[in-house]
Amino acid sequence: MKKIAVLGFGVVGSGTVEVFYKNKEALEKKAGDELDIKYILEVRDCPDERYRDKFTKNFDEILNDPEICVVVEVIGGLKYSYGYVKSSLEAGKSVVTSNKELVAAKGAELLKIAREHNVNFFFEASVGGGIPIIRPLNQCLSANEINEIAGILNGTTNFILTKMIKEGMGFDEALKIAQELGYAERDPSADVEGLDTCRKICILASLAFGKHVYPDNIHTEGITKITLEDVKYCESMNSVIKLIGFASKRGDDIAVMTCPAVIYEDSQLAGVNDVFNAILVRGDATGDVVFYGKGAGKLPTASAVVSDIIVAAKSENSSKSMHWEDCGQDFIIPYKKLSNKFYVRAKADRKAVESIFGEVRFLSRDGAPDDECAFVTHPINEAEFEEKCSDLNVLGSLRVLEY
Repeated sequence: MKKIAVLGFGVVGSGTVEVFYKNKEALEKKAGDELDIKYILEVRDCPDERYRDKFTKNFDEILNDPEICVVVEVIGGLKYSYGYVKSSLEAGKSVVTSNKELVAAKGAELLKIAREHNVNFFFEASVGGGIPIIRPLNQCLSANEINEIAGILNGTTNFILTKMIKEGMGFDEALKIAQELGYAERDPSADVEGLDTCRKICILASLAFGKHVYPDNIHTEGITKITLEDVKYCESMNSVIKLIGFASKRGDDIAVMTCPAVIYEDSQLAGVNDVFNAILVRGDATGDVVFYGKGAGKLPTASAVVSDIIVAAKSENSSKSMHWEDCGQDFIIPYKKLSNKFYVRAKADRKAVESIFGEVRFLSRDGAPDDECAFVTHPINEAEFEEKCSDLNVLGSLRVLEY
């Protein structure tokens, strides 16, 4: 029998235990062995919990138990999880995690430790919740040279933007509804400021391009500055606004960014609404492949965690292909060297705009004041764009991306 320990009994942890026992018989057939959860690490007292006999507050009890072969980390953050995961791998126990912050910050190191101790470090649930993306990217698409990955990677921000686009809600009102429905935390900054999306695109870029991409080195913008005026102007050019994380190969280097962007309605990403996520992978043999589904939530995320448990329980050796190098960040192109088309909303007349940017595409919306104009530039270097904007009273700007 393979014994498992679950670290954390919050939303994802409780969901993992629920899915495990609901489908235990089928999971054992797939694993080719009997499976059971022996420990659940939880600091809270839960006297009414049906699995209370499995609860422990002592991680060392798990670490020193030779029966435990798979440790599931669903605590989140770095404060406790990093030490627990590292110690578990060093003790010869495979680890499964949903912790995107941990993988984005420490993935290269933990994968290296797993290989050195002939165990596995799996993290399917760290990106896209229940959407299969890590294993398909690592295995099913391994014959391809991946040229680009782009996606809507955060359900909270996508829900907010959908409310703004479809129902004409302001940002604050849409955020409040997201919080009431449990899609957004009381402190939503990791979502709305783009940090969550940044961590996820860093994980995907690291896996696709073989070098660890650290979130601290990636230009990241959130959606807090998006207004209904921007939504309406973009609607006039058959476009929508989405929070996009992208990573693209440019020779030996890569461009990586998280930002709200204008996406044309014929894009495969434009129709992804509410809490759904979509990840587009562009391979040299397959062309565009899109993975779509619920990117978060108790049971979808638990589904990905449990699938990793099965693979870890079946594996006799470390997965040699699941790795990337820990190296300097000089392969990441500074974002100011990139070129894009830009949407701009400004207090200015058209002649002033054309004198600065040259030929542009002007946009319109109902009720626009006489001193406001919006336009789309030709492709322009980011640094040059910022310089030109200093000569205008810019009310808002967004990159225009084509996927």
